[in-house]
Amino acid sequence: MEQITIDFDKGTLILQNVSKEMQALLPDILWDDRTLTYRAPAYRYRKIVSQLRAHNTPYTDSARQFTIKTFSNHNPLTPYPYQSEAIDAWLANNKCGVISLPTGAGKTFIAILLIEETQRPTLVHVPTIDLMHQWYDVLKEHFGQEVGLYGGGHHELCDLTVTTYQSAVMHAPHYGNRFGFAIYDECHHLPGDQYQYAAISSLAPFRLGLSATPDRVDGKENRLYELVGECCYEAKVQDLSGDTLAPYRVVTMAIDMEDTERIQYLEARRTYLDFLRKSNINMGTSSGWRNFLWKSSQSDEGRVAFKAYLTQKQLSFASKAKQEWVWKLIQRHQGDRIIIFTQDNDTAYDIGTRFFLPVLTHQTKQKERASFLSGFRDGRYSILVTSKALNEGVDVPEANVAIIVSGSGSVREHVQRLGRILRKKEGKQAVLYELISKQTGEHSVNKRRRQHNAYERK
Repeated sequence: MEQITIDFDKGTLILQNVSKEMQALLPDILWDDRTLTYRAPAYRYRKIVSQLRAHNTPYTDSARQFTIKTFSNHNPLTPYPYQSEAIDAWLANNKCGVISLPTGAGKTFIAILLIEETQRPTLVHVPTIDLMHQWYDVLKEHFGQEVGLYGGGHHELCDLTVTTYQSAVMHAPHYGNRFGFAIYDECHHLPGDQYQYAAISSLAPFRLGLSATPDRVDGKENRLYELVGECCYEAKVQDLSGDTLAPYRVVTMAIDMEDTERIQYLEARRTYLDFLRKSNINMGTSSGWRNFLWKSSQSDEGRVAFKAYLTQKQLSFASKAKQEWVWKLIQRHQGDRIIIFTQDNDTAYDIGTRFFLPVLTHQTKQKERASFLSGFRDGRYSILVTSKALNEGVDVPEANVAIIVSGSGSVREHVQRLGRILRKKEGKQAVLYELISKQTGEHSVNKRRRQHNAYERK
């Protein structure tokens, strides 16, 4: 009887010489009429090999192109007890799984310790170029060896490599057999229709997901757990506040609009809601927004309703009264490091122009972005205005005040914005202000995002 052979081919596994009896024991493989072989997604590698070993089936493994590598941490630190618990939980879960910790709780440090423990070539996946360079610096500092970058114009593969999800989707079919340990930072991105192929095309047997909020609105976190492993450890914001995270408070401020803006808001909202009723559109359903977009494009009345929708949103997001309160809070927190968050770029640029403040959005050029962030860290700028560009993937430990002028109802967005100000520092007291326009739709938005344990007090 010939040995089973396993090869890697463009993000899949090819198995040859599989008997009918063995095929029945390997339900993850399918027959490929084009090549007359069995195939499986690369991420099934560990399960297939485990099945072969369990049944004492001889096989030749030509798929894996990595061996044990020694990674020595040149900057050892003692983990906090909860970090040790997270590490133990991941190891007990067969070196797979998701660790959920608040922003600022040291998820990257846990990953460093697990790279040293696992001793396999490691590929770190991140959602942004900024985060890719942050990981590069951290890996370089701790392991003192060459670190590869794959993304943002870089195409360098080393035993330690950092890549963006976008680049991994395109290139993992070619190098998905070179790494034994795959780390997915901000892993809530992974189950997306495209990004999941970064994990599917990799045969890495050891996998670690890191996120403050692994749950997704679309419920696809189950796909995350299938590709990376179940959530094996979780700690909440309030559990660590005042200990390993800065103590914080959340202040919600309901602000009256000026009379003129209030009248404009009510008229626009009435036009918008009347159209919803006439068109029998329920915005509370998953198809509500799609139906509104389609029906509003079919008539002049619909286009007027859509314009009214945008008007009432903008008036509640960025009323004059809100901007006046932004200035009052800036004056109240002179000497603090403040991040001002908005829902949209226009509002961010309006605030920046009005108060002569640096504005950082996804439209900001890379050099200017780096200049703003370094200036904020070293104190040249005490305030940054941003839309969503600082929601995740940027380390600004000096920040201690956040002002949310406008935002979505997303729990994740709230936790991410709160996390920007929770880095522990001696004597630091963090505060997050939420500015809500009174008697507007913002109240329901705020209610949705408050459904998180970060709002619970011990």
